[in-house]
Amino acid sequence: MKAYILADVEIKDPVTYRDYVASVPATLEAYGGKFIVRGGQTETLDGDWSPKRFVIIEFESIERAKAWWESEEYAPSKRLRESASEGKFLLVQGV
Repeated sequence: MKAYILADVEIKDPVTYRDYVASVPATLEAYGGKFIVRGGQTETLDGDWSPKRFVIIEFESIERAKAWWESEEYAPSKRLRESASEGKFLLVQGV
């Protein structure tokens, strides 16, 4: 069953965050991850949620998503993201 990592990110350091954005795709390859949404315009339809930068990454399973999230390949990128932004992340099982 597919799984998705959803992220709502507020960028604090745009220069470092650009380095993060450039580094992530190569880390996803080995884990079968692919971007479904990567930034772009959002529109709140109901409620008060107003994401800054919204991202959805698709994986074949929860196990593959967790393996990527915890991987040595992603670790340097994750450190860049943590230094350049604040975010909320969810792992969601799909259908």
